[in-house]
Amino acid sequence: MKISRKNFFKGIAFGTISLPFLIRAFGGKNHAQEDAGGSPNVITARQYRWKMVTTWPPNFPILGEACNKYAELVEKMSGGRIRIRVYGGNELVPALEAFDTVRTGGAEIGSGAAYYWAGKAPAAQFFASVPFGMNAQQLNAWIIGGGGMELWEELYRDFNLVPMAGGNTGVQMGGWFNKEINSVSDFKGLKMRIPGLGGDVLTKLGASPVSLPGGQIYENLVSGAVDATEWVGPYNDYFMKFYEAAKFYYYPGMHEPGSQLSFGMNKSWWSKLSKTDQAIIEAACNEENSRQMAETNANNGIYLTKMIKDHGVTLKEFNEEIYDAFGAASQEVFEETRQHSALAAKIHDSFAKARNDLGRWSGLA
Repeated sequence: MKISRKNFFKGIAFGTISLPFLIRAFGGKNHAQEDAGGSPNVITARQYRWKMVTTWPPNFPILGEACNKYAELVEKMSGGRIRIRVYGGNELVPALEAFDTVRTGGAEIGSGAAYYWAGKAPAAQFFASVPFGMNAQQLNAWIIGGGGMELWEELYRDFNLVPMAGGNTGVQMGGWFNKEINSVSDFKGLKMRIPGLGGDVLTKLGASPVSLPGGQIYENLVSGAVDATEWVGPYNDYFMKFYEAAKFYYYPGMHEPGSQLSFGMNKSWWSKLSKTDQAIIEAACNEENSRQMAETNANNGIYLTKMIKDHGVTLKEFNEEIYDAFGAASQEVFEETRQHSALAAKIHDSFAKARNDLGRWSGLA
């Protein structure tokens, strides 16, 4: 399917692409004061104390709070038998070391987005979001009902991990910029915080993508260390206060039309659990996966209005020339990723077929 701005907007209109994900800001338990290494995982028969490491700062507005809510749900569903300590980034390990920490058994569960692990497995990005990819509804259809989960499990097998979908931000905004972007040439030399294949697309347009965990973005934008940043969308971005450093808010985000968050389980640990405990954990993941989009959709419009009216944010749309350039660069990036390995090609081809099939149905429906 040819990538174009027109086709992309059609997908938004008919495919129910939503905006960002998130949950409720602040609150929740801070486990930094608790014993970081002490309690054994199994306290008594059928009683468990597990660790979750995340890519988000402790009690991070919305995204970190989602992890707290997940842990609370597991505890309720198990009648208090299973308790999970949630550690934000840098509480137990650095934010972007969550993947390796869970893989090696330093924690049982991790939370993040699969494109953070692109350096270890480039094809993992298809299970988070890729430029001109699928919206949240379509991505869930592929992962849950279209064979995507089996490929995701195959990809993670060599890393001793079991993946599970754990929320989606919906279509993301194009980002915050400290200057107007009127042509492709305006990207040349631009330093922008943007992860995954979206960053590779901007590299081809002359920009310099920067990878930063969520807790470090604001300070870098305010200081001028980066000229622009993407994050999620109005509801989540409001609490990040990016409007204090950049007033131009561009839409829509070609880089993340449906951004899948996920939980990763240590496979060795997972395989030893009872079917009952596996079902509890999986059910909580499914609940979190569906709940986030509902709350996000309920709040995006409200918080976009707040930022425009109360903080002087200027809403801007990327023009046709820029979108055509995004599309051409994306085709190159996809092919490069596809060539990484036989499994990467297999995942890409399954994703591309699902995008075409689901997009065709979305256009009718």
